Amino acid sequence: MKIKSLDQLKKIREESMGRVNLRHGEAKGDFIEILVGMGTCGISSGARETLNAFVKEIEKEKLENVKVVSVGCIGYCHSEPTVQVNIPGHKPVFYGNITEDKVSSIVKSHIIKGEVVKASTINISHERA
Repeated sequence: MKIKSLDQLKKIREESMGRVNLRHGEAKGDFIEILVGMGTCGISSGARETLNAFVKEIEKEKLENVKVVSVGCIGYCHSEPTVQVNIPGHKPVFYGNITEDKVSSIVKSHIIKGEVVKASTINISHERA
């Protein structure tokens, strides 16, 4: 794409910064975190594409209280790509085998409506005895 004006360049920068802010936690107030496991096994299973799909879906839905964060290994290599959703006041939810095609349903059901997509969860309990 050939940039023809300073205004066009500024517009591209503004759009790009919005995507960067989604990934680096510039959301204001209480925010929802979507953590995407980006360990070696996650990346080889498509985690980078999953992370990018979350960023695009969050932008598309114009959600300002959500940040997408790349993290290291979440520890569930058998279920890569793995995603952890943290909503203030709720227990974390872990999702497994989350490819690009599953991202939209997680955003629309879990992030927007508060309904966990049970078919894609990994059954994990952090309760202590």
